[in-house]
Amino acid sequence: MDEKSFVAWKFWLYQPYKWLIFMPLMLVNSIVFALLAIIMSLCVSPRAGSLMGKTWALITCWLTPVSVKVKGQNNISEKKSYVIVSNHQTGFDIFLLYGYLPIDFKWVMKKELRKLPFIGLASEKVGHIFIDRSSPRAAVQTLEEAKRKLVNGTSVLIFPEGTRSRNNQMRPFKKGAFKLALDLDLDILPVTIQNSHKIKRAGFMNLVPGNAGLVVHPMIKTGGFKDDISGLMIKARQVIESELPSD
Repeated sequence: MDEKSFVAWKFWLYQPYKWLIFMPLMLVNSIVFALLAIIMSLCVSPRAGSLMGKTWALITCWLTPVSVKVKGQNNISEKKSYVIVSNHQTGFDIFLLYGYLPIDFKWVMKKELRKLPFIGLASEKVGHIFIDRSSPRAAVQTLEEAKRKLVNGTSVLIFPEGTRSRNNQMRPFKKGAFKLALDLDLDILPVTIQNSHKIKRAGFMNLVPGNAGLVVHPMIKTGGFKDDISGLMIKARQVIESELPSD
C-alpha cells in the first residue's frame, strides 16, 4: 500500500472514533477546563488559570491521539520573558504549543475570539491579549497591555505569518511580533512546529492521529537589531525553517 492509500484508510477508519468518542469528550473537556481556568484565575492567579488551559490542551492531544516530541527545552530560561515566534500550520498548533511548550505565555489573539462561549471568557481571565486591529490607537493600547503582563518569566506568543500555511512552506512574516520585541526590549524565542498539517487538515475538525514535534531554538538577542527589524525577521525565519521537514 502506498502512502496516499494509507492516509486515506487511516482517515476513514478514524471517523467513527472521532464523531462518537472524541467530539463528545472534547466538548466536555473544553467546557470543564474553561470553567476551571476562570475559577482558578479569579481565586488564585492568572498563572494558575493558565495551568488549566495547559491541561485542556494536553488532554486534547491525548484524546486525538497525537504523540508530541519536544526538543530544546534547555533553551528556555525560567525567569526570563520572551516574545515567542513560531510557524503556524493549522489550528492544532494551539494545542501543541499550549500543552507542550514548557513556559508560561500569553497568546495575542483577535478580539473576535473573546465572543467564543466559555473559552473566550477563560482566555480573558487567564490574561491572554486581545488585539483590536481597527485603528493604530487600539494597537498602541494592546502594546501597553502587553507591557504590564510580560514580567517575571511570562512571555507572549505570536504567529508572525498571521495566518495558517497548512504545510511546511511558511508564509511571509509580518512585523508586529518583532516590533513588539524591540519596543519592550525582549529577546525572541523561535519555535518550530513540525507536522501539525498532517494531523489537522482543511475542513471542520478534519483530524487524524499522528506524530508532531516542537523545537525550541536558542533565543535571538534583539539588542543587535535595534535599527534593523528586517534583519531580525530574516534571522528568526531562517532559524524556524532550519527544523522544518522537507516534505
